[in-house]
Amino acid sequence: MPTEGYELVRLANGTAAVHSLAHGEKMHPGLGPAAEAEALYVGQLKIRERLAVHDGEFVVWDVGLGAAANAMAVLRAARDFPCPLRLVSFDNTLEPLAFALEHADALGYLRGYEELVEAILNRGRVRFMDGRHEVSWEFLLGDFPAWCAQTLDCLSPDQRVGVHALACPGSGRLKPELQPVNAPHAILFDAFSPAKNPAMWTLPLFTNLFRLLRPERPCNLTTYSRSTMIRVTLLLAGFFVGRGIPTGLKEETTVAANKLELIDEPLDRRWLERARRSESAEPLHEAVYRRLPLALGSSNRLHEHRQFIA
Repeated sequence: MPTEGYELVRLANGTAAVHSLAHGEKMHPGLGPAAEAEALYVGQLKIRERLAVHDGEFVVWDVGLGAAANAMAVLRAARDFPCPLRLVSFDNTLEPLAFALEHADALGYLRGYEELVEAILNRGRVRFMDGRHEVSWEFLLGDFPAWCAQTLDCLSPDQRVGVHALACPGSGRLKPELQPVNAPHAILFDAFSPAKNPAMWTLPLFTNLFRLLRPERPCNLTTYSRSTMIRVTLLLAGFFVGRGIPTGLKEETTVAANKLELIDEPLDRRWLERARRSESAEPLHEAVYRRLPLALGSSNRLHEHRQFIA
């Protein structure tokens, strides 16, 4: 598998990280892969706290597998809890993961999971015992926005809750299969930036993603972006949205959820007024990056969101 499109770089704190030459972006450029994945994704999603009181299988969608720092952080955090874990990773390439495995010693965070990473690279899935619990880790290769749309299209309205995807053997394409128990409890959203990868940040994508959640199943999502445009997009897709923790290079990140109680610091009406004045707040409606102020229709819909109605 070619890995020439990536290089190992040292961050300001001396930590090794993976740099995508095609996108011109470093993965986890603030604190480094292990620390940033732990703080932004595991800590902010309250993975340990939720597992401590969870009954049955806990499902995590890892959107943007990349070099697997987020996946490794989740696996390590979950080891001390007895409930089964299902980790479903999505990406359109395995090249950064293969690169990370080649440089596992320098990166450090894959240590102890090298054989499992090899299984994902070779077979796309692995089931194993880890600490106190059973883990099912699957990788789904393909276009995530297209998969979300196609999954919804093939289901009847009463089936549009709790779907699970399986890769078509040998094709590299994704197909939906109804598995009601496999809707996520948590989503790690870590795509390249909207400027470099706009298809992964559109309003249609997040609307479809929200529709794939089970309304009765609390689910939270976190991402490194703090942009007004992305927060507006999540709100208009149906999520509740809040401010997230800093991660070295960013003063804030973003959390979202289908239940308001999963968010510690929800955006308020003061933020809403700032969004109305922003020069870059209108969501991307198609996979073309641009910066625009809020359209009137979007502004009206935001004001009607449940989060801002006292």
